[in-house]
Amino acid sequence: MLSKANRVALPSDFRLAVRRGRRFTAPHCILHIVKNERSQGVRFGFIVSKAVGNAVVRNRVRRRLRAAAFQLLPNIDTDVDIVVRALAGAAQAESTTLLAEIAEGIDRIVVKA
Repeated sequence: MLSKANRVALPSDFRLAVRRGRRFTAPHCILHIVKNERSQGVRFGFIVSKAVGNAVVRNRVRRRLRAAAFQLLPNIDTDVDIVVRALAGAAQAESTTLLAEIAEGIDRIVVKA
């Protein structure tokens, strides 16, 4: 589970990441990554809309995305906010696929920055 220090919680932080962050598009999710200037460390936020499914499905997808973020947390050494927006196909995707897509997006954007 992600600790409170590793979560994007404020709507303004979500808005900042989505509007000004660099974007990586994968088949099941979109990553928005922006340099974090308010706090130390990496923070993750998740957006799972009704297009993904009903409440049960959305919560399952959110839990799987959180677990993937927790696994990737030790590998990220810069202070960034990462907002993961789940797309409609995320409910049918395997957890390993979601993990690989998030890891690829982080590698491409954070290494370039």
